[in-house]
Amino acid sequence: MKTNFKIVALLLVLLYSCQNSTEKKIVYKSNTLKIEQLTQNTFVHISYLETDSYGRVPCNGLIFIDNNEAVVFDTPTNNITSSELISWIRSSLNCEVKAVVINHFHIDCLGGLKEFHANNITSYASNYTIVLSKEHQKEIHKIGFQKSLVLKIGNQKVINTYFGEAHSKDNIVSYIPNEKVLFGGCAIKSMGAKKGNLNDANIDEWSNTVEKIKKEYKDLTYVVPGHGKPGGKELLDYTISLFKL
Repeated sequence: MKTNFKIVALLLVLLYSCQNSTEKKIVYKSNTLKIEQLTQNTFVHISYLETDSYGRVPCNGLIFIDNNEAVVFDTPTNNITSSELISWIRSSLNCEVKAVVINHFHIDCLGGLKEFHANNITSYASNYTIVLSKEHQKEIHKIGFQKSLVLKIGNQKVINTYFGEAHSKDNIVSYIPNEKVLFGGCAIKSMGAKKGNLNDANIDEWSNTVEKIKKEYKDLTYVVPGHGKPGGKELLDYTISLFKL
């Protein structure tokens, strides 16, 4: 009986893994930038941040395309790599970048924002992020919003919303309904990740904020964290449990 139970359990684990696999092909790779296709119209861009505490840290952003238009969620970590990303989108995807949306005020989200502005790409961020960017003398975004912002890319919409404090006071999430993809940024942890940088975090509210996100987007399929491998709804549950008081 125990042997049969173990076999069934193993089959369920394998089935779950296959159904929820977000391993996608690498469509571009250099020493400074990697791009992986997530769905037909979304791509995860990965750049690297050199840190004293954690070494060379891979940092995730997202690209969404529709009808020859693109939006980028978070810039690569610096201007040179941002130029590399913009060039790839134009040449390989045949898309014009219409907007860049910043998740929060840390350098792994906006380190290359100046290059986007140099390419006349409109930047969006929450008003909280704009205030914090000014305080920390970062490149300032062009357009702010208070609670929610809906952008039209091609014929599809992208919903950017502030649900509350977590990794930082200003972190937002971005949801693409047509793809069922959530870009959670650093408010969402990859499976097995530790708590990470808490310098600007609100650990008392973190789980509550992610609970709100989970409640709002019940039909999502893919979740992209700020660092580590994308996954599904289990990343929301893992993050909630990690910071549950």
